[in-house]
Amino acid sequence: QVQLVESGGGLVQAGGSLSLSCAASLRPFSSYDMGWFRQAPGKEREFVASIRWTGTSKSYADSVKGRFTISRDNAKNTVYLQMNSLKPEDTAVYYCAARPGYDSTWNYWGQGIQVTVSS
Repeated sequence: QVQLVESGGGLVQAGGSLSLSCAASLRPFSSYDMGWFRQAPGKEREFVASIRWTGTSKSYADSVKGRFTISRDNAKNTVYLQMNSLKPEDTAVYYCAARPGYDSTWNYWGQGIQVTVSS
């Protein structure tokens, strides 16, 4: 069974930084695109960032461009989200997601991890 396990969330003041990790049981991990999504209270889940299986192409939501960085370590089966200059509006449950490199549907999801940014 595929498992995606997020870690690194928590409470941080506005302007601070947090780094999220997602460890995946996918095999081979290197053949999967990986992404981060988030859902704030009362809002729909939204795309945050993704990285192709090749690691050479990354995409970001406009709201996080220049502040967040997605990366992956295929040797550790892990994808990361470095979040800098955090704002209160970044408060949400963050989800890790995966899809095969040939697919457009995010098939696998983590359980989510809370990130809270205080003003």
